[in-house]
Amino acid sequence: QVQLVESGGGLVQAGGSLRLSCAASGRTFSSYAMAWFRQAPGKEREFVAAVSWNGNTAYYADSVKGRFTISRDNAENTLYLQMNSLKPEDTAVYYCAADRTTAFRLMATLPDYWGQGTQVTVSS
Repeated sequence: QVQLVESGGGLVQAGGSLRLSCAASGRTFSSYAMAWFRQAPGKEREFVAAVSWNGNTAYYADSVKGRFTISRDNAENTLYLQMNSLKPEDTAVYYCAADRTTAFRLMATLPDYWGQGTQVTVSS
């Protein structure tokens, strides 16, 4: 089992940047594929990005491709999401998630483990 705690959310103007972090507990972080999801008010939770257990492979939603970068530091048990060129439509609660599956499958499968979420608000 893994416990996840997100940080780094906040209020930013359109065009700005934020970096989210997700600290994972336990000694098996490197055995999990990791992902970021987000949920805007009145909308369903949606996939944002996923990364393989070793960080070598990443997948992105079309809406964030070229603007967001997912990465991980297995030595520090931490997942990151660098968000650049932010848009008002990126406003949502962002969730870190983990699963013992492939990063590819996380694009279409809800992971087993979730953090509590961190709010990102982008003003126009």
